[in-house]
Amino acid sequence: MTQWQTLNAPPAMAGLYARAALRTRVGPQPQELPATGLRCVLAIDPLRLGAFRKVCGYDNDGLLPPTYPHVLAFGLQLALLTDPHFPFPLLGLVQLAERIRLLRPLGGVDRVSASVHVQNLHPHADGAVFTLVTRLDDALGPLWEAEADLLCRKAHVDGQWAPPPATTELPADEVTHWLADKDVGRQYAKVAGDYNPIHLSLPSARLFGFSQAIAPGMWSLARSLAALRGHLPSAGVQLRAQFLKPVQLPSEVVLNASVPAERGHFSLTGRDASLHLAGEWAPLG
Repeated sequence: MTQWQTLNAPPAMAGLYARAALRTRVGPQPQELPATGLRCVLAIDPLRLGAFRKVCGYDNDGLLPPTYPHVLAFGLQLALLTDPHFPFPLLGLVQLAERIRLLRPLGGVDRVSASVHVQNLHPHADGAVFTLVTRLDDALGPLWEAEADLLCRKAHVDGQWAPPPATTELPADEVTHWLADKDVGRQYAKVAGDYNPIHLSLPSARLFGFSQAIAPGMWSLARSLAALRGHLPSAGVQLRAQFLKPVQLPSEVVLNASVPAERGHFSLTGRDASLHLAGEWAPLG
């Protein structure tokens, strides 16, 4: 059962960045995750929200972009994942998947209660995977929730890895295409707070085994959802995405999707037809 800690104010980011940078090793191989969760009341910063819209291609339609709550709660996530009792170093974690539930329209939101915790530690062919759960509530109750599956390559947990079903490309048409510029990782970091070295520059990416800097997966997803705003509902919908192959910077990518409907699918591919991201949307339930 999660043991909740309620914070009176958002965590100070500078100290958390330092804590993340100083830790590079996995502790004693854990077989379970800490039961601690963090809660805090957070306020929307209009300037930061506007900058996020610009970087990710969203119009100001009065609704929070569906991935923006992750940005809002990033300080809480960072505090949880850099806690001395958390077994894995933050640097080098790789996001494999994202699942978002838009329970109600994200309009007229100025203050929310955010919570974060981790669960579901299990083996993977390349290490160990756990799920970071983030939830937002307003005065009316649950508003938004998401689960991010994160891989730690340096870890090992007992058990048998069950590979997910193979991703198959479904019929879809090109919606749009764009250039993922070489500085998009730095632009996203400024608005999201996520200064992961693999996204920032070629030298910093090489420190973690990448031949080039790669685009943040959550930027690719946000940019895709911004372009699909006419395809899927703004609430009462669940979104699922798998991050399959990093988008190297710079490179051109193509967004493909099924026709606008209450359920459908989308993908982000390279000009060489390599599949970077595969996603779907469907009604809640």
